[in-house]
Amino acid sequence: MTRAYVALGSNLEQPEQQIRAALAALDTLEGVRLVRASALYRTRPVGYLDQPDFINAVAEVETVLSASDLLSALLALETRFGRVRSFRNAPRVLDLDLLLYDGCEQAGPTLTLPHPRMHERAFVMVPLAELAPDRAVGSHGTVAALAATLATPDIERLAEA
Repeated sequence: MTRAYVALGSNLEQPEQQIRAALAALDTLEGVRLVRASALYRTRPVGYLDQPDFINAVAEVETVLSASDLLSALLALETRFGRVRSFRNAPRVLDLDLLLYDGCEQAGPTLTLPHPRMHERAFVMVPLAELAPDRAVGSHGTVAALAATLATPDIERLAEA
């Protein structure tokens, strides 16, 4: 089994419920087991700002799938939830990003690991720090150190439901 980390985000159609449903759906993917998930966080949008705030989380999974097969399964899950890719950083029902795949480093046309911008994003690093604070993110440093530099009032941990 390979350990991987997946970022989840939603800002449409009851985003908290979308993230909770997506976490449950991750655990039903063939060859994937949800190990645990971070708390949910409310964050401001990045890039395109004229849209609702996001709800974000990170999931730790174990999988027998290759990194590319896991990415394909995640994209299929987004589609199942109704994701439409209208333009970059558009509002979305569900966004799933493969962040880390058991220490793998690769750069390709469809998959780059670690995720190429994760170290710049509080909405990824802060929830990931709950699950894997000592994990290295390429040459950028540890998750905990990166999260500490990115944590701002723009990211708010939600109370447990």
